[in-house]
Amino acid sequence: MTLVDVRSTAARLPDAWSSHLLGRAGGAGVKVLRMDGRPLAPESHDTAEALLVLDGTLRLHAGGTDVDVRAGQMYVVAAGVEHAVRAGSRGTLVIVGQV
Repeated sequence: MTLVDVRSTAARLPDAWSSHLLGRAGGAGVKVLRMDGRPLAPESHDTAEALLVLDGTLRLHAGGTDVDVRAGQMYVVAAGVEHAVRAGSRGTLVIVGQV
């Protein structure tokens, strides 16, 4: 078993939007990153992706809809759905999905 302090790991990352693999569970990767307000280009994946906000807000555009995911909330992006981070996203984000 491994104990991970997710928030302090995110705080030590050298660059925002540079994810760090915390571990694997059931074939999925669990990553953490810091959001710094910058938007990111649209992307999609072959598998679903869970986006869990630990603190702050993730401003997301997914499947043609804008959604704000706040601290303590999780949003699951279905496989193949194009999604993009909107400007103003700040805080700590955990991503569970294919690595």
